[in-house]
Amino acid sequence: MRSLILALVFFFSISTLTAQSGPDEDQLGAWYMYFASTDLGDKGFGIQGDYQFRFWEPTGDLEQILLRTGLTYTPANSGVKFTLGYGSITSGVPGESTDRSHESRIYQEALFSQKLGGRFLLTHRIRFEQRWVEGQDTRTRYRYNLFLNVPFNNTKLVKNTIYLALYNEIFINDQTDIGDGRQVQLFDRNRTYLGLGYCLRDNLRTQFGWMKQTTANWQKGQLQFSLHHSI
Repeated sequence: MRSLILALVFFFSISTLTAQSGPDEDQLGAWYMYFASTDLGDKGFGIQGDYQFRFWEPTGDLEQILLRTGLTYTPANSGVKFTLGYGSITSGVPGESTDRSHESRIYQEALFSQKLGGRFLLTHRIRFEQRWVEGQDTRTRYRYNLFLNVPFNNTKLVKNTIYLALYNEIFINDQTDIGDGRQVQLFDRNRTYLGLGYCLRDNLRTQFGWMKQTTANWQKGQLQFSLHHSI
């Protein structure tokens, strides 16, 4: 129970920063996402990927197209999944501008889960990224995400289960100098999400929810529609 209380405090005790500049914070955006994973035989290796289309508005004004794929490895009896992957990110700017920038990203992550009280499903994800953003020096960033799924009509996420989905993720830059005298803060951003999920099959889930993203300069709400597929 103490672990659950700490998890909930982590979700809802993040600091809110004063917005200074950036997108229209009153305009609700939308992210459309597909997550997939599969095992490669019985040696612990697999592949996972997520493919996301993000918009500053529900149906337009491109924020990002994110295409990410990784090779996974789960050591026997460890309960931990390790990933080495690559991401290609195309970013737009809010408003009428059609300017685009590209980022290549390599990442390493560790993912492990635990079950509390027979029903509270916690997952921890720790990720380290190396980023090559157009016009900037090579950058690195740390991320920690705490997920909490709570099934309503079952104790596991199996077919026909309805569940509450929560997460909170914090991003920390590894350096503040990004080239040409430009500086960024160590705190990069925080994302807090509340959603509702439904298991279409044992290996296929869908979610709909709302996410608040807070950066050093602005904060904004986003709708999220996602499909989670274990192939």
